[in-house]
Amino acid sequence: MDEDRHGFPVIPRETEREGGAQAPPSSYARRVPDPKLDRIATEIVACRACPRLVAWREQVARDKVARFADEDYWGKPIPGFGDPAARIMILGLAPAAHGGNRTGRIFTGDRSGDFLFASMHRCGLASQPTSIARDDGLVLHGAYIAAVNRCAPPGNKPTPDERDRCLPFLVRELTALGRLRVLVALGAFAWDGAVRALAAGGDVVPSPKPRFAHAAEAAIGRRTLLGCFHPSQQNTFTGKLTPEMLDAVLRRGVELAG
Repeated sequence: MDEDRHGFPVIPRETEREGGAQAPPSSYARRVPDPKLDRIATEIVACRACPRLVAWREQVARDKVARFADEDYWGKPIPGFGDPAARIMILGLAPAAHGGNRTGRIFTGDRSGDFLFASMHRCGLASQPTSIARDDGLVLHGAYIAAVNRCAPPGNKPTPDERDRCLPFLVRELTALGRLRVLVALGAFAWDGAVRALAAGGDVVPSPKPRFAHAAEAAIGRRTLLGCFHPSQQNTFTGKLTPEMLDAVLRRGVELAG
């Protein structure tokens, strides 16, 4: 499969589903080209604004863990991906060091992604229940996935300054996704980042500021923010987040998105 300059697969408009039926444009995983999203992706991939994060992501890409020793790591910031006509955005914290930082796609190649995409598939938002590589054929239906921070941070903890340097990319994605109606924030960090990005884009945030909780809902401007525990192994292994709980939030998002 051909790739664009960011290394993402290019899916031509004439791509067909099994049985010969033409896939609708809104179903393409990444690359029915969208000029605004493409410009944002170009700038994200080239970004070196946070020295600590640049050093860490590149160190991880050089000093690979044994199980991925034979793989070429992406080692750069991760753009969002999905349907340019998306009505639902799923927002995470940041790429995993040996997940997105390795594969070049958020929630791809790690256990959190396994849990998330299985749910998205059950809820009709993804064409398959797994996400293992940029060229694995994954297609998102009416959904877009991004992160507050685009580089893998040490200890999975960006600093407030690193968050704020990265946030304008999310603000621009929210503007470019003109049909977007729902944001699903995976965890408190993503919730806070979503509120900040919506406010920076001109939406009026209710007072008092909406607080994160699993299944929380907050109307901000013309969009609804939904809270969901992050599908980290810490949460899924302990039962804090179950498949049924994640499915319920995503199905609520589908309902609200119309």
